[in-house]
Amino acid sequence: MKKLVLTFVALVFVAQAFAQADLRKKIEVNGSAEMEITPDEIYVGISLKEYMKDAKRKVSISTLEKQLQAAVLKAGIPSEDFMINNMSSYTNYWEKKKDPAFLASKQYRLKVKDLSNLDAIIAAVDAQGIAYTNIESYSHSKIEAYKNELKVKALKNAKEKATALVESIGEKLGGVLLIQDHNSDFTPQPMLYKTMAVRAEMADAGAMPDIDFKKIKLNYTINAAFEIK
Repeated sequence: MKKLVLTFVALVFVAQAFAQADLRKKIEVNGSAEMEITPDEIYVGISLKEYMKDAKRKVSISTLEKQLQAAVLKAGIPSEDFMINNMSSYTNYWEKKKDPAFLASKQYRLKVKDLSNLDAIIAAVDAQGIAYTNIESYSHSKIEAYKNELKVKALKNAKEKATALVESIGEKLGGVLLIQDHNSDFTPQPMLYKTMAVRAEMADAGAMPDIDFKKIKLNYTINAAFEIK
């Protein structure tokens, strides 16, 4: 009796294993899609630094900052898109107390939709007080929507491939069994941005190039399995 029970249990397990095994014919393919979009969220870093106008007179950070703030306001950029990024040595009280000739610096971050007004903003600030400017990062306000759009396109591309292959051997494509999303996110690299003064010098030398601002390139790959009817 005990042997019969064990045999019955074993048969049940075997039956379940067969039931769980997917014996359907299927085809697995990769689908891909890519897109280039122009950034509309650009973060620009601007560093201001005090300098000595002559042996006794110093151009202060507050003077340079007022020039920058006025230029940003004139360009119509919202105040929330203009912020202090790093106080750096500006707040170093002891350094300033020990050395009256100590030159402080201050960094700012500016968010813009494009670079059309940037030259005008930089040109409104005393050129000697600008330590550097650079593009810290950039993205697009609707980038997630674009990513979802690409996923759909990649899946459709996979289905088109699978359909062509299956129909070439006289079969028909069934429903999708598996979808695996291989995400390839874009990582922007910081870029130096030439100030108006430097760009003007290059123009005088006949060598001023256009700003090469790369577009965001998104690409997605989908691995999908479809049933073969």
